[in-house]
Amino acid sequence: MTFLAIDVGNTRLKWALFDSARPGAAVHAHGVEFLDHIERLGEGPWAQLPAPAHMLGCVVAGDAVKRRVAEQMELWDVPAHWVVSSAEEAGVVNGYDHPTRLGADRWVAMIGARHRMLTQGPARPLIVVMVGTAVTVEALDASGRFLGGLILPGHGIMLRALESGTAGLHVPTGEVRPFPSNTSDALTSGGTYAIAGAVERMYQHLLAHCGQEPACIMTGGAGWKMAPSMTRPFELVENLIFDGLLEVAARRFAPAAA
Repeated sequence: MTFLAIDVGNTRLKWALFDSARPGAAVHAHGVEFLDHIERLGEGPWAQLPAPAHMLGCVVAGDAVKRRVAEQMELWDVPAHWVVSSAEEAGVVNGYDHPTRLGADRWVAMIGARHRMLTQGPARPLIVVMVGTAVTVEALDASGRFLGGLILPGHGIMLRALESGTAGLHVPTGEVRPFPSNTSDALTSGGTYAIAGAVERMYQHLLAHCGQEPACIMTGGAGWKMAPSMTRPFELVENLIFDGLLEVAARRFAPAAA
């Protein structure tokens, strides 16, 4: 009963075929496509795969991308299901003012992070950081309630904004330094410390609110860049959204599979 998980971000689509729709399932195949190349999937990497029993994905790129993905899935006759943020799912409670307006990627990542933490020890407050095109910093209390989160630009957006709005800043990417002494290093260090500072601020808010040291889990394609600059211990998880999709899928598809 194979299961296809799809994570559609702002620039890329990541997919993985698991042996079942359950946490900890083994991966049979996986891949990445830029959004401009989605049409390659059906005749390319998906062409030789067995038909999955179920598919579940999360998307931030809009309905047009959903339709393009569904068209590539026509070779299997498997319906495409997409996560929409809700008031509660998989033991996580959504404290957003309008729960359905929370980005699906943020919601699924929080579900994955919460359950990952619970497999490692007792429940505690949790910060979930996604470092990609945009950066999100989420706070959950020990009961699994999402209290709120931050959104800020990722490294690339910060640099492009400075280049477009400030004369003379078209310079190569630099290194993160404690005391940057050239413009390239100053730009790269400024963006990195801005993200690290947002995480530290949320850490302080959550510690004050819950009275307990939070755990921190980070994910996203640029997460590794942040490792040397973080002020608190954290776990870097490569595919946190897939972890969340497996948790959700195990609850949604178990009755149908029984």
